[in-house]
Amino acid sequence: MTTTTGFSLQIRDDQVGVITMDIAGESMNVLKAAFADEISALLAQIKANSQLKGLVFISGKPDSFIAGADISMLDGCKTAEEAQAIGRMGQQMFDQLEQLSIPLVAAIHGPCLGGGLELAMACHARVASNDSKTVLGLPEVQLGLLPGSGGTQRLPRLVGLQKALDMILTGKQLRAVQAKKAGLVDEVVANSILLDAAVKRALKGKPLRGQPKLNLLGKVLERTQFGRNILFNQARKQTLNKTQGNYPAPLKILDVIKTGVDSGMQAGLAAEAKAFGELCMTKESAALRSLFFATTQMKKESGAGDTKPNKVRKAAVLGGGLMGGGIANVTATKAGVPVRIKDINEQGISNALKYSYSLLEKKLKRRFISKAEMQKQLLLITGTTDYSGFHDADIVVEAVFEDLALKQQMVADIEQHCREQTIFASNTSSLPIGKIAAKAARPENVIGLHYFSPVDKMPLVEVIAHEATSAQTIATTVAFARKQGKTPIVVKDGAGFYVNRILALYMNEAANILLEGEPVEKIDKALVKFGFPVGPVTLLDEVGIDVGAKISPILTTELGERFAAPAAFDKLLADGRKGKKTEKGFYLYGKNSKKGKKLVDESVYSVLGVTPAPRLNRDEISSRCVVQMLNEAVRCLDEGIIASARDGDIGAIFGIGFPPFLGGPFRYIDQLGAANLVAQLRNLESRFGSRFSPAPLLVTMAEQQQRFYN
Repeated sequence: MTTTTGFSLQIRDDQVGVITMDIAGESMNVLKAAFADEISALLAQIKANSQLKGLVFISGKPDSFIAGADISMLDGCKTAEEAQAIGRMGQQMFDQLEQLSIPLVAAIHGPCLGGGLELAMACHARVASNDSKTVLGLPEVQLGLLPGSGGTQRLPRLVGLQKALDMILTGKQLRAVQAKKAGLVDEVVANSILLDAAVKRALKGKPLRGQPKLNLLGKVLERTQFGRNILFNQARKQTLNKTQGNYPAPLKILDVIKTGVDSGMQAGLAAEAKAFGELCMTKESAALRSLFFATTQMKKESGAGDTKPNKVRKAAVLGGGLMGGGIANVTATKAGVPVRIKDINEQGISNALKYSYSLLEKKLKRRFISKAEMQKQLLLITGTTDYSGFHDADIVVEAVFEDLALKQQMVADIEQHCREQTIFASNTSSLPIGKIAAKAARPENVIGLHYFSPVDKMPLVEVIAHEATSAQTIATTVAFARKQGKTPIVVKDGAGFYVNRILALYMNEAANILLEGEPVEKIDKALVKFGFPVGPVTLLDEVGIDVGAKISPILTTELGERFAAPAAFDKLLADGRKGKKTEKGFYLYGKNSKKGKKLVDESVYSVLGVTPAPRLNRDEISSRCVVQMLNEAVRCLDEGIIASARDGDIGAIFGIGFPPFLGGPFRYIDQLGAANLVAQLRNLESRFGSRFSPAPLLVTMAEQQQRFYN
């Protein structure tokens, strides 16, 4: 048996060599530039052994194949040429694997992503385990990059052009069964026989690879120049529509794949390496990579220093509404923790159970889960109209109305019906946690756990500690949220916490612009073009105009007049406009709306007493809304609401959809320059008053030419 730092080669009695990758000290295998020499040495040894009949490449990690390449390598690159050389090296390494005269089979169990999939595609065949942990994909686009080691060229040749474009442009991951159907994997077996199946396949010899299987339309689109032109033009149009031209990587991906299809593999590889180098140097990729490192770093933190979390074996939820149902869903399906829902009536419980059933049914139809797995997850959710079954809950998440007296009553009930150690977590969006805990017998167990709607989709959760919350409660709540698949940020107690506080001023400014006469759709388009997933007026309709109206007075009372919503907005509620949920708001819904196109309900202008008269350009609209958010984010940092610029950036991106390619409010301020932002705010302050007064910390940073990140 031969061993190098990360790879070992063992020759079996049947003359099949098994290459095992197992990087010491890492929980997952990642590819590093330093491995090129190791693999070359291993290949030289393999070529020298004329007895070998085949090879199997497998991971020594229990739950992953190769999670990708080590991205930190790219941060050391000063020029596009240096990054291009890394891509070239990966291409050459995998080319050597593909050129082997004996069959090489990848045995895949667990995540096989990025460089890991590029390596697997360079093998002559792929066998994957049918485990739910096994996923295959090329997620480089999410880091502002493209697959740089042959992925843009090999994937279309294996699965066809349309499937490859879909995977590479979105970073979509396939389960093993989906990968087999697509032609990416040759065989799917139980993990217990993965190695045996791969060895068997290696002994069969090199497979003859034909073209990907396509239906008649697929053949017309992919195998004729005319069809391919249609495909690429459509893909470009859809990409620009989705990215608003803010992300350079998807357009480069299209160019590189087209080069490979039109001019052959070698031209495609040259274009891929060049584009990879150029993308590495873009500010968009730098911002997206910083986000990746930040979230990776956060996963190692407890939120409470060295305090170790207690294990949550059972959870409970108060309230079976949309939020309660969503919280119960992620507790059962993601965390795998039994959860008991209490509601005042059976209908509430029924609605909460239906919420999970509908989501699981979709997964079942798409073959993401089996019928048995669906039933197992549903059995974890139970309901009650009293407190039966609450006695052994480790954490109770409250998701009832935004009413302080009601929430205080819930704390008292839980203290009466649960154990002394049971955590009471309030999913309030604006009420200070200290006030909710004011009458608690055990205030150290009370914490805020603010989810965003819809709970099953939104990745962020704010963990809010008031002054008496114990470190143990914080650590346990953070760990629980992570098990639910969330990215938790710990924030200090205060009205609106962090996310809703910075969002409120952004939304208020959009409302002010609307009342000045700018059309609804123009405001929304300006902020979508800036990079937000939806515009602020659409967001208000989605969240509920009544919800905004409830939060605004709380923020104004606690934080001052700059949070006061325009008085004209009361007219909307008087007219019964609550937004999408009542099919009456700023936009048309139901039978009045056009399929696939959102239309403004023109009658909203007369309700507000406004005559639409567009005057501002797109940049003026987006700038006025965004600087309000940036300014308030700095105030939150200065007041210790968030612990760091990093937490503020993650909170804004994952909680509000702040444009990821800008890296978050604080990275964006660094990009603009604090002095430029202060000048912008001063100009707006002179025109519109004190709501644009720059935060003191921002003024200091501008004077001293400081940045949030070095």
